Amino acid sequence: MNTGDTAFILLSAALVMLMTPGLALFYGGMVRRKNTLGTIMQSLIVIGLVSVEWLFIGYSLSFGPDVKGIIGDLSWFALRGVGLEPYPDYVATVPHQAFMIYQAMFAVITPALITGAFAERLKFSAFLVFVLLWSLLVYCPVAHWVWGVGGWIRNLGALDFAGGTVVHISSGVSALAAAIVMGRRIGFGEDPMQPHNISLSVLDRNIQWNQFLAEFGLEREQVEGVREEPQQDEPEPEHGHRVEEQAHDDGGELHLAPAAPGEDRSQEDPEEV
Repeated sequence: MNTGDTAFILLSAALVMLMTPGLALFYGGMVRRKNTLGTIMQSLIVIGLVSVEWLFIGYSLSFGPDVKGIIGDLSWFALRGVGLEPYPDYVATVPHQAFMIYQAMFAVITPALITGAFAERLKFSAFLVFVLLWSLLVYCPVAHWVWGVGGWIRNLGALDFAGGTVVHISSGVSALAAAIVMGRRIGFGEDPMQPHNISLSVLDRNIQWNQFLAEFGLEREQVEGVREEPQQDEPEPEHGHRVEEQAHDDGGELHLAPAAPGEDRSQEDPEEV
């Protein structure tokens, strides 16, 4: 286990988590004033809802033992077996739970991205049902296909360093489908629908730009394979000792012998040592 890698992935998880409140600012600034609070809450509630879903079943379906390349099984239901020991099939240098938390932040931000497609037009209760079902039926299978060991897209050699497929394509296509199903806005082209605060949206774009770098976290290690554990250096002899070899009838034997104070043996013939 590597403490540096662990600190880095936890920092990356924290930065990715901040992308969801940042997204609330972006969408909140793009809607009309009367719908600002509801739009912001749609992004914030996803953090709590999807986190619970991820801990109980989402992580197991996404990264659990493979079932025919389509989905993970329920071996890790409620994080059973997901402890502090690294899981080498994904990342060999950080605790399994740290990797789970990092991936949870992607599971949170992805459905939140879709909310812009139906901002101002969906009841809050219906939104909660949509997010829960979408996470289970869309995100978890796609995450397993691309990132999970045994996933059929991963087996094809696909590389997804920062969620281009799992996060952005899946949320983008889903947002398009949702907009088509919802249809045209009532009053579009007749009622004023100008964004009420573009400054919030611009502020979020700057936040997202910096936090996007955190999305790379350990994805590179995940898609390129498990990195070899760093080899520990051999312990050096204690100060004032040297390795001597004495010849015996049954072969050579290495042992440590103290050097006399002030004695310089650097010029000695190795055969005489």
